[in-house]
Amino acid sequence: MSQETLPATSSGRPRVAALDVLRGFALCGILLANVKPIAHMGGTAPADPDSGPSLLGLLVDQRFFPIFSLLFGVGFSLLLESARRHTPRPRVLLLRRLLVLAAIGLAHMFLLWRGDILTIYAVAGLVVLLPSTWLPRWAVAGLAAALIATPLILGSNGVPLVPGLFLLGSALTRYGVIDRMEHAVRGPAVLFVLFAAGAVPAVWLQVATGSNLWFSVAGLLTAGVYVCGLLLLLRTPLRPVLHRVFAPLGRMALTNYLTATVLVLLATLVLGGSPDAWSSGMVVLIAGAVLVPQWVVSTLWLRRFRQGPLEWLWRWATWARRPALHRTP
Repeated sequence: MSQETLPATSSGRPRVAALDVLRGFALCGILLANVKPIAHMGGTAPADPDSGPSLLGLLVDQRFFPIFSLLFGVGFSLLLESARRHTPRPRVLLLRRLLVLAAIGLAHMFLLWRGDILTIYAVAGLVVLLPSTWLPRWAVAGLAAALIATPLILGSNGVPLVPGLFLLGSALTRYGVIDRMEHAVRGPAVLFVLFAAGAVPAVWLQVATGSNLWFSVAGLLTAGVYVCGLLLLLRTPLRPVLHRVFAPLGRMALTNYLTATVLVLLATLVLGGSPDAWSSGMVVLIAGAVLVPQWVVSTLWLRRFRQGPLEWLWRWATWARRPALHRTP
């Protein structure tokens, strides 16, 4: 059976294939943004802050983490729905999941790269997402809007936006938007036009002013363009191609995110010299040298197994029982 026609997730819920594609797409963009910071081993600051934004930077920087953060909130709420059907204490299960993610993130941070995002996701999940499960969906939507708007008003970007994006993903799930996204056309088309109309002047203002406000606004709007554009492309004959390219990466996002750090560090040792001297083309080549083998391994792995290896271990720790790994014939 092909990945495109898989009937359900590992929890038994019908699979939303578009989520796998979006997650894989976001993973590719995040790697492009992280190649130089990982190579520097020192955080997430740009390698050459005195230079103006490059074309790659305008297309990538702060454009993909909003997608990944939104999808984390979506996945959290989908898991809550599944947990409620299988356990009398679903929030204990979610608490365990976030604590395990924090442990994975801390190990990644202190052993490999200080720019790890998993620890931030775990803490934001514990502080914001888990308590939000007691709130009605309208309150979650309102809180999401407030937590996204506040950092923008204060001129912040990056991490301060994560809690609001988490809640936005949760609200979209609870309002049934995620269940309808596979077949929606009009909504993504209208939003694509609106996001594009806002992104163009926002990117221009980002370049012209260099302010954090427009950097954040441009990033969010461009991320919206990417998401809606990809959803529209999934309603065209390109759907099978997009699914084959991005879904395997997305279904093994945790495994691929962590192994990408190792592979970029190895590439840095092989190439030598300072990452400051790397051109945008070199960054793309390094990212490609990481993503291509990851795609091959992910594709082959998922033909035999239900989940990636780290995803399987994470699920085992979450549910406190060993899940099936091999596919049934």
